[in-house]
Amino acid sequence: MQKIKIIVDSPCDIPNDGLAQYDIEMVGVPIIVDGKEYIEREDFSCEEFYSILGSASSLPTTSRVPMAVFADKYHKYWEEGSTDIIVITMNGGGSGTHESAHMAARRFFEDRPEATGRLSIHIVDSRSYSLGYGYPAMVAASMAREGIPIKKILKFLKEVFSQIEILLVCYNLEYARKSGRITAAAAVMGDVLGVRPIIEMIDGKTKITSKVRGDKQATKKLLDLYRERRESPETHILVASAAVSEHGEALKKQLEQELGRNISHYKVGAAITINTGPNMVALCYLGKQRKQDGIMQSSIITYDGITEMVLGK
Repeated sequence: MQKIKIIVDSPCDIPNDGLAQYDIEMVGVPIIVDGKEYIEREDFSCEEFYSILGSASSLPTTSRVPMAVFADKYHKYWEEGSTDIIVITMNGGGSGTHESAHMAARRFFEDRPEATGRLSIHIVDSRSYSLGYGYPAMVAASMAREGIPIKKILKFLKEVFSQIEILLVCYNLEYARKSGRITAAAAVMGDVLGVRPIIEMIDGKTKITSKVRGDKQATKKLLDLYRERRESPETHILVASAAVSEHGEALKKQLEQELGRNISHYKVGAAITINTGPNMVALCYLGKQRKQDGIMQSSIITYDGITEMVLGK
């Protein structure tokens, strides 16, 4: 009988009640602030980080989750009788955490050869950020609880990560300047003129897709892009924001009126706000499925102590 455990890293931005509801294990990403190391979601909440970010003398940085943290979790859930562990991380191209999960899996089977053929560790590169992989992790955990076979859960994850898109608006360009995404001159002129960049996060890549002037035009452009890119009006959509919650709430209400259903509104954590600043709002939704050379772009590598298999290739 299968027993599945799902592990995520803290940039997924799943709230604490979501972790508890779906029995998801979260490992915290180290955050360095003015030379001092903190663990995200252990030493501070998303809301508390906005104040930390505002008072920091230099831009905080993130570090990878150590291999030993993942190894401890693998041992724990093997001893508790798990047959499968699914590890879902933020974009592997932008974080060493994904590599740590792989290294720990190899080490685990070296240390526990008796687990070979009895436990599988599936490591998923979401190629996404924040709730772009946090929400699919909650869905996968719900599927596991319902007894859906592991192969179907992995197939769901592979498909959903070939569709997830994030669009966000920065209402202040200070942190985009600090992170090197735009020049200091462009940031100053942008803030003076009220320029609001619309940033897309797709397949692990971020880029400014358009620029508008003023908060109302930014919201309108965000919605226009969503309507143009979404798979259909019926697919799920989430609103996320940081310190400027009124923008998120306004966007949420507008979408609820347009779509005729409740829209979830979440808080964004450190991994996003370090680069965008706390004055931002985002939409996370399903776009049209993307493929590259006939292969869906998100990869799932499964370890059972003998094989490493990239599903779908």
